[in-house]
Amino acid sequence: MVRKFTQQFNVKRFFYLIKYYFKFIFINCIIAHGVVVHANPVGDSKQGAVIAQGLCSGCHAADGNSVIPMNPIIAGQHADYLKKQLNYFQVKEGASVAKRENAVMGGIASGLSEADIENLSVYYSQQKIKPSFAQNIELAKLGEKIYRGGDSERKIPSCASCHGPKGLGIPGQYPRVSGQHATYSSSTLTQYKNGTRKNNKQMMEIASRLSEKQIEGLAEYLAGLN
Repeated sequence: MVRKFTQQFNVKRFFYLIKYYFKFIFINCIIAHGVVVHANPVGDSKQGAVIAQGLCSGCHAADGNSVIPMNPIIAGQHADYLKKQLNYFQVKEGASVAKRENAVMGGIASGLSEADIENLSVYYSQQKIKPSFAQNIELAKLGEKIYRGGDSERKIPSCASCHGPKGLGIPGQYPRVSGQHATYSSSTLTQYKNGTRKNNKQMMEIASRLSEKQIEGLAEYLAGLN
């Protein structure tokens, strides 16, 4: 009886290990090859387009390809990430401030319903991001070194380990960072570094170890990563 139980236990353990082995391989393939797995988003992109045209186009452009360096390009960004950020801009019940404070976005997000957020997120995630280019090659080379290999002396992990070699991110986990305005990326990393943006503890910790030069380099590299 003991022998039979042991055999059953070993079989269960075997299948348990097989399951997580393939899960591990799958996740690492996504990271290694920059594959984007799209979840089935919930929302009406047509309704999202209407809201975007009337409410968002002035800063982010109707198709999400912002031409203002301080305003992020949101075309092609993962819907779940956009949804999360719009919710962060709202002051939720029981809270005195939003998780992500921004005077402009806070005012806009406060008037959005959950359905509006779903529709906008789906719409912008379906838009095609336009190619962009790095302006400073030397800075971009420094940024590439950190993005791909990190900095062991400063205990900075490679950015590619989460956002992928092509900066496409992983839906539900990490946002797309490639093709973003260098000005916006630099500002965001600086905000994480000095603690003015507090909605991601992991990024706050990593950014706190980056030098200003490294931030500039990363921002420049990401601008040209397509």
